Amino acid sequence: MVFGCDSRDVSGFKFFLFLAVVYGVMSFLAYSAIHTKFVKPLDLDAPLNRFSEARAVEHVRVLSQEIDGRQEGRPGLSEAAEYIKTQLEMIKKKAGSNMKIEIEETVVNGSFNMIFLTRSISLGYRNHTNIVMRISSANSQENDPSVLVNGHFDSPLGSPGAGDCGSCVASMLEVARLTVDSGWVPPRPIIFLFNGAEELFMLGSHGFMKTHKWHNSIGASINIEASGTGGLDLVCQSGPSSWPSQVYAQSAIYPMGNSAAQDVFPVIPGDTDYRIFSQDYGNIPGLDIIFLIGGVYYHTSYDTVDRLLPGSLQVRGENLFSILKAFCNSSELRNAHERESIESTAYGNKDERDVFFDFLTLFMVLYSRNTSMVLHRIPIIIFVAVPFFLRLPNSGLRSWFATSNDFLKGTLFHAAGVILAIIVPITFSILRLLFSTYAMNWFAHPYLAFMMFIPCSLAGLLIPRVVWSRFPLSQDATVLKTSKEDLSDEARFWGAFGYYALFTMAYLVAGLSGGFLTFMLSAAMLPAWIFYRLSIKLYGHQSIRATISYMVPLIPCLTYAVYFCGFLVIFLIEKMSMMGAVPLPYGYYVQDVVVAAIIGLVIGVCVGPLIPVCGHWLARSSVLQFLLHLSVLALALSSQFFPYSTAAPKRVIFQHTFITRDANQVVDSSYDFSVVDSNSLLFVFKHATEVAKQLNIDSQFSLETANMSQQENWLALFPVSFLFTRSLKFPARSDEILKQYKYFPHLSNYMPFTTSDDGCRKVYLNLSLGSLQEVWVAVVNITGPLSNWSFADNKLPPPETLNGGPPSYILRLSGSSPENWTFWLEANSSEHLRMDVAVLDQVLVDEAKKLKGLFPNWIDVTAYSSFISRYLF
Repeated sequence: MVFGCDSRDVSGFKFFLFLAVVYGVMSFLAYSAIHTKFVKPLDLDAPLNRFSEARAVEHVRVLSQEIDGRQEGRPGLSEAAEYIKTQLEMIKKKAGSNMKIEIEETVVNGSFNMIFLTRSISLGYRNHTNIVMRISSANSQENDPSVLVNGHFDSPLGSPGAGDCGSCVASMLEVARLTVDSGWVPPRPIIFLFNGAEELFMLGSHGFMKTHKWHNSIGASINIEASGTGGLDLVCQSGPSSWPSQVYAQSAIYPMGNSAAQDVFPVIPGDTDYRIFSQDYGNIPGLDIIFLIGGVYYHTSYDTVDRLLPGSLQVRGENLFSILKAFCNSSELRNAHERESIESTAYGNKDERDVFFDFLTLFMVLYSRNTSMVLHRIPIIIFVAVPFFLRLPNSGLRSWFATSNDFLKGTLFHAAGVILAIIVPITFSILRLLFSTYAMNWFAHPYLAFMMFIPCSLAGLLIPRVVWSRFPLSQDATVLKTSKEDLSDEARFWGAFGYYALFTMAYLVAGLSGGFLTFMLSAAMLPAWIFYRLSIKLYGHQSIRATISYMVPLIPCLTYAVYFCGFLVIFLIEKMSMMGAVPLPYGYYVQDVVVAAIIGLVIGVCVGPLIPVCGHWLARSSVLQFLLHLSVLALALSSQFFPYSTAAPKRVIFQHTFITRDANQVVDSSYDFSVVDSNSLLFVFKHATEVAKQLNIDSQFSLETANMSQQENWLALFPVSFLFTRSLKFPARSDEILKQYKYFPHLSNYMPFTTSDDGCRKVYLNLSLGSLQEVWVAVVNITGPLSNWSFADNKLPPPETLNGGPPSYILRLSGSSPENWTFWLEANSSEHLRMDVAVLDQVLVDEAKKLKGLFPNWIDVTAYSSFISRYLF
C-alpha cells in the first residue's frame, strides 16, 4: 500500500502515466502538422524557380500595411487593384516568346438572388473591379479549356485583411511569377482572377461568371480563401464530381484535406466564391482551399502581417503550383461546352463525392463513394457475423443468441461511456459558470479547455467500467469451457467495435463523407484484438505486455484521430468568439457547453478504442477520483484567467446610428452596441470602465432596465445581424454629423407612378447616397404588396419575416458611383409599399472615434455609421 493505494492502483497510475506520454507524443506530432511547424519557409533570395514565402509576405505587407484599408468604398481598394496590376505587368515583361500573357481590369455590374446564412436576399452591384491575368502558350486559343485560380483583394470592415485575403493575393502573385520564371509553359491556359468584391457576398466572382469572355473556357477552378492566418490549408469543398479531389490527392506536396469538412461546411456561418463557380452559376469542377488556423484574428483589426503563421504560405504556394500543373495536364479538363456535350464517366454523378483524408499532411488516402459503400459496410457485417462464427458451429443457437446479447450489451456499455464522456464535462462547465464571473476563459488560453475537460471526460468514459467491474454476462462460461474474464473481455471489445461500426454505417446511410474516421478505428481494432489474444496466451490477462500488444497496432489510427480531432477542437475554440450570441440566461452557457461537449466527443474517439482492454488498468476508483480532482483543480485555476487578450480579442460591434428625414435632417442619433459570444455587453462595460463612464453607465446598470437596440436598427448588416442578441443603445449627439455631411441618403420618385391594365402599380425610385464618403453597402427592406422589381432579372427572392412582422424583401446595393441608384418596384394593389433604407458609412464623427478609442486593446471594435430612413410609396 502506498498513500492508501494497493498494488493494482499503483499499476493503474503507472499505466495512466504511460498513456499520458503516448498521447503527449501524438499531440505534439498533430500540433506540428496543424501549425505547419515542419515546413521551412524560403527567404527573399530563394531561387527564382521556387516559391518563396518571404516574397509572398512582402506582397501581404504592402496590401495590409502600406495600403490603408481595402474595403469597398475606401480609396485603398483602388490602390490595391493598382498594385496588383503593376506586379502583373512586371511579370508579363519577363515572359518569353513561347508564352502569351493577357492582363485585364474589368468593371462588373449585376444583380441576383441568393440564400445567405439561411436568409433570403437580393444583391445589386455596380463598378466593382476585377483584375484578370491569363497565362497560356503562344499558340493557345480563346476557347481552350483553362484552369481558374481565384482570390479576393477586398477586405472586411475594420480589418487590414492580411490573412483574409491578402495572403491569397500574395500566393497568386508569387505563383504567377513562378510560372513565368520557372520556364514552365502551361499546356492549358491559367486564369488568375483577383476579384475585388468577395466580402460583399461574392459579387466579384458572380460578375466574372456572368460577363467575362473567358468564363465558359474554365474547366477547373481553385478558390483560395482564409478564415484565419495560416496553419492547415484545408480542402473544405470539392466538386462537383470526384475528379478535383483525385487531382489534389495525386499532386499536392503537402496534402491537407478531408471529406468530412464538406459535411460540416454548410453549418458554419459564411460562404466562399467556390459556391459561385461550382454550385450556383458555373457547375465547374473545383476545390475550395482555406486557411483555418488563427481564426481568432479573422475579420478583426488584428489580422495583420505579423500574425501569419510561418510556413503556411510556403505550403500553400508549393501545393498550388503543383496542383495547377496537374489540372493543366489532365485529360479531363474540359470547357463548359465540352462538359455539356460529352457524357464523361470521369465526372459521373454530380453528387458523387470521394472519401478522402490526409495523414498528418504526409500523404492522402482517397477512395470513391462506390468503394466506401462496400468498405464502410464491412465493420457492421463483421459485428453481426462474429457471434455466429464463434458459437453456432459448436455450441448451438442458444449460445449464439447469448453471445449476440453480450455483444449488444458491450455496445451499450461503450455508448454509455462515450455519452458520459460528453455529459460529465458539460456538467463541470455549467457548475464552473455558476460560480464564475465570466464565460469562455479558455478562449485566450486554449490549453485551459483541455486541462478542464479532458480529465473529467476520461472519468466519464471509465465510469461504466468502474461501476460494472464484472460484466453481466448472458453466456455460461462452464458450458463454453472458458473463463468469465475471457468472455467479459470479448464482450467489451466486440461491443466497442460494434459502436464504431454502427457510426460508420450511420454516416453511410446519411450520405455523408466523414465515416472514414470511425471506419479506420473499427478496422484498426481487429488486428489489435488478434495481437492481444495471442499475447494473452504468452503473458496472461494481467500482463502489461498483452495490453501494449493491443495498443501498438492502434497507434497510427489513434495518431490520426488526435490530429483530426485536435484540429477540430482548435478550430472551434477559435471560432467561438463569432458564432453568435444566444439570449440570456442560456446564452451565457452555450459556448462553454459546446466546447465541453466537443472535447468529450473527441475523447470518445481518441481514447475510446483503448477502453475495452486498457480499461482493465484504468478502471480503478482511485484513478477516477484522481481525474475528478484534477478537473476540479483545473476548473478552479481556470477561473483566474481572463477570457480575452490582444492575441484573442473579444469582438464588439459599434454602430453610430442616425435616423434621418428629407435628406438633410437628423431625427435621432444613438450609439448601438452588440456582441457575438457568451459574454454580454454587461461584461464589456464592467471591464471597459472608460467606455462605461463616457456612456454614463453606473453600478446599477442592467439589461432589464437598459434601452435595447432592436433588430431593425441593424438592417445595414443584414443578415449577419441575426447573430446578434441583447444589443443595447445609448443616446448620442447629432450636431457633428450635420457639420460633416450636407446631405444624407434619401429615396424619392424620379417620375410619377404608372398603373397597368391589371391594376398593378409601378413606382419609379431614385436612391441618393447623399454626401457620404465611404459607403460600404446600402440595404433596403421592402414591405407590402411587392409583385415585381427591376433587380435580379425581375425575380423576387422568397420573402423574409423579421421579428414576426409582415413579409419583407431585402435588397443589398453596393458599388461606388457618382450616379444615384434608379430602379422600379411593382405593387399588385393600392396598398403602400413601406421601405426602410440603411446605408453603412465607414466614416465616424470625432466623438464616435473618441469613444471607440476608449475600449481596451483586448476588444476589437468594428465601428461604422448607419443612416436609417423610412418611406411610403
